[in-house]
Amino acid sequence: MATVVLVSCGKRKLNHAAPAKDLYIGPLFRLSWKYAQTCNPDKIFILSTKHHLLSPERVIEPYDMTLKHMSIKKRKEWSIEVLKELRSKTDIKKDKFVLIAEKPYLEYIDSIHADKEEPLKDLPFEKCISRLKELTKARE
Repeated sequence: MATVVLVSCGKRKLNHAAPAKDLYIGPLFRLSWKYAQTCNPDKIFILSTKHHLLSPERVIEPYDMTLKHMSIKKRKEWSIEVLKELRSKTDIKKDKFVLIAEKPYLEYIDSIHADKEEPLKDLPFEKCISRLKELTKARE
């Protein structure tokens, strides 16, 4: 069983192409990434509105898209693609998943597996940063 961490992308980005893990520069993404590192992950992926499931090293251009402004139909289609990609890269039934993401990223992929951790589940955006700081400090 592997530990797989999924981190949602962020709105704030560099203004040039970069590896995905470096492209997103907002405080929520940076803290999520830092916390992800403390989870002893075997794999980390970034949940991207545009690219679905991203390897952290994949170089991408900045873009302006968000799940928050997509229709339910489009969010469901996005989730189906993410699950398809996860099935090809993980053992979706046996792996442990740590889902560091807000509701729009999780609402239709929450059927991943019973063995999962969702540290930001049901938290309003303004509480996510303080929660991640707390969790990261506890693991350091």
